[in-house]
Amino acid sequence: MKILRWLGGLVIIAIFLYYNFFIFEGPLLLKLINISLFCTLFVLIRVIFGPSPADRIVAVDILGILIIGMVALLGLYYDQNFFMDIALIWALLSFIAALTFAKILEGRQIDE
Repeated sequence: MKILRWLGGLVIIAIFLYYNFFIFEGPLLLKLINISLFCTLFVLIRVIFGPSPADRIVAVDILGILIIGMVALLGLYYDQNFFMDIALIWALLSFIAALTFAKILEGRQIDE
């Protein structure tokens, strides 16, 4: 059963990559944004159905990294500098959230 899930996921990824790079006629930045959105879908599945709280926390941290990358790509695509400022602020907040989640997972209080 596990092998069938892996093969199904591999087929879905292969179809997406084929469509994104060979059929879709758009600029490279839009193709990279599509890949980021596709990766975000898999990370959200891990956040929702994660087997343990530690897996969910790591997935939320990866989700923050993907959002930072997507905002940076949007800034390049639209040629606007304020997107980079938003990405920097999001990175700082994501770091603080990761530290807070780690403390909660350890069982300690936030103000310790």
